[in-house]
Amino acid sequence: MSKGLPKRSEDYSLWYNELVKRADLAENSAVRGCMVIKPYGYSIWEKMQAELDRMFKETGHSNAYFPLFIPKSFLSKEASHVEGFAKECAVVTHYRLKNSEDGKSVIVDPEAKLEEELIVRPTSETVIWSTYKNWIQSYRDLPLLVNQWANVVRWEMRTRLFLRTTEFLWQEGHTAHATKQEAIDETVQMLNVYATFAEQFMAMPVVKGVKSANERFAGAEDTYCIEALMQDGKALQAGTSHFLGQNFAKAFDVKFATKEGGLEHVWGTSWGVSTRLMGALIMAHSDDNGLVLPPKLAPIQVVIVPIYKSDEELDRIEAKAKEIMAKLKAKGVSVHFDHRDTHKPGWKFAEYELKGVPLRIAMGPRDLENNTIEVARRDTLTKETVNLSEIEIDAYVEGMLDMIQSTIYQKAFDFRAQMTTEVNSWDEFVDVLENKTGFVSAHWDGTTETEEKIKELTKATIRCIPLDQKVENGACVLTGKPSNGRVLFARAY
Repeated sequence: MSKGLPKRSEDYSLWYNELVKRADLAENSAVRGCMVIKPYGYSIWEKMQAELDRMFKETGHSNAYFPLFIPKSFLSKEASHVEGFAKECAVVTHYRLKNSEDGKSVIVDPEAKLEEELIVRPTSETVIWSTYKNWIQSYRDLPLLVNQWANVVRWEMRTRLFLRTTEFLWQEGHTAHATKQEAIDETVQMLNVYATFAEQFMAMPVVKGVKSANERFAGAEDTYCIEALMQDGKALQAGTSHFLGQNFAKAFDVKFATKEGGLEHVWGTSWGVSTRLMGALIMAHSDDNGLVLPPKLAPIQVVIVPIYKSDEELDRIEAKAKEIMAKLKAKGVSVHFDHRDTHKPGWKFAEYELKGVPLRIAMGPRDLENNTIEVARRDTLTKETVNLSEIEIDAYVEGMLDMIQSTIYQKAFDFRAQMTTEVNSWDEFVDVLENKTGFVSAHWDGTTETEEKIKELTKATIRCIPLDQKVENGACVLTGKPSNGRVLFARAY
């Protein structure tokens, strides 16, 4: 299964692409730039979706659904928003096809031109805020806390499965508030929800921060983000939460009657994560043998593989396996018994290793005699023989899964610490980017001109201004101008 999988150290990009395909996560589709998410990959996304959806609802949000198509005039109402997305928009101009004159194909009917073109949503702020105008009249209607699970289209020239595709899946939260502070609090709250999910479920440490003006979401006053570091030393933006101020409320004239009897524009936020998290999960933890999945997001947490030579042996092993499975399922553990007779145990071991199943249990006739099982951990590739007479199997497996979850997180945390470097000069800055990679903590003079010049010279961008940034007087690594704190630079996906 993993035979011939490229090594990360030799070609990280090829390793990633091959792993996505061989582990049955996704594949390229017949539509250029779009992907097919296969059942195993989608089952991981479903687990992500379920946890996030639970967290959203615990913080008071409800799900709704808004149109896929956005009238072109809507995008014109918020100037910076349309400027930010104009080059990525797919445009619907006609609503009908007809047979060609020779009858061998279909063509666009020139008589069916739309009066106003429709944009396939790249994001939904405009269509949602046009709807909110009808939903909000009074302070009693606030706060309005809505989330949408949907697909979006952003026309991409260079695509990569999960990381950057023309169509992708995501959620987008859109909220409206009576005061500026309420909206800011919401923005920060959702950033913290994303960070908690990334660290506690994805086992992926993240840095919470604010984007520079140059990297801010089009139409926002502030963009908060979580940034993660992949094993090749590149950063990946894993989630964003935007304080929109009153920009969209003013663009769509969304006002509310205050308690005092006045009329004011509401304050807004939007926030989202996408199937890009799948790419982050793969690149943060996996190895040259295949996927390494944190147990909390693994579709199969435990697989039991029987080793047998006869049907009678299989029947006896299966009876024991069912006892174990009943105990594990009662504890909410997802477990699978693989009794396929089309593949040998060694092949199955390699398959589940490639697919990142956290725990593998092997059972043979001798194990039945001795009341033992062989347990293999995917994260460390270690095995041990366990005597079932000496343990409670459900408590043992739960403990092992918790250990694997924390071990995977700690490994990623230690890697990020090792790959975060403070520099104080331009030569150091360039040297780290070229020879070490990772996060570079450096002083910046705060100007867009300097930020763009650094990007032009090194391809590194400001990933974020950390929320825990300490006030520290220094000099910008490029210009030498005064700086009062360090920001994180990196080359990124």
